[in-house]
Amino acid sequence: MQLIIDLVSFIIHIDKHLNWIILQYGTLTYGILFFIIFMETGFVITPFLPGDSLIFAAGTFASLGSLNILPLYGLCLLAAILGDSANYMIGHFIGPKAFSGEIKFLKKEYMNKTHAYFEKYGGKTIIIARFIPIVRTFAPFVAGVGAMTYPKFLLYNIVGGFLWVTLFLFAGYFFGNLPFVKNNFTIAIFTIIGISVLPGVIEFIKHKMKKKVPHEEKK
Repeated sequence: MQLIIDLVSFIIHIDKHLNWIILQYGTLTYGILFFIIFMETGFVITPFLPGDSLIFAAGTFASLGSLNILPLYGLCLLAAILGDSANYMIGHFIGPKAFSGEIKFLKKEYMNKTHAYFEKYGGKTIIIARFIPIVRTFAPFVAGVGAMTYPKFLLYNIVGGFLWVTLFLFAGYFFGNLPFVKNNFTIAIFTIIGISVLPGVIEFIKHKMKKKVPHEEKK
């Protein structure tokens, strides 16, 4: 039992063990990173896996020469895009069955409303969700359940994946080895996440304000 607990703890905090993995497995590290990022974005049951911090840490080690930045960038980007696509496909496959009417509280009208939402706002949701842990794991799945048009989903999936991987990988590459960042790694990660989530917060506030304006005009 303790072995299982230790293994789960190791996987959850794999970003902190990255140096050991590189020393032990060498080039296989690229495959391990690909697998973890794909799992974190590709399955709703694995939102606990590291995403932002792992990519940032990988960029940091790339700047030291322990990893090659170009293949690392390509593999991380591919894993992010394929992961979201797999998650979408799972949701798309499960959605019609789950909302077939057999389960009373899962009505088809709910799926239709979800579809309408993702057709209208799905692009922003898929991109912004990339920068919010846990949410990024569920967003593509819900988009699949709501039957968001796949070409549309794929476009925003690629844009979101590109922005996410580029930001965190190169932030680690250029700033990860600065003394302040190394000594305050957690603070640095949360700062980057906070900045990246800011557009979503602004969009949410704008949406709320738009709703209030017509109401106030009526008065």
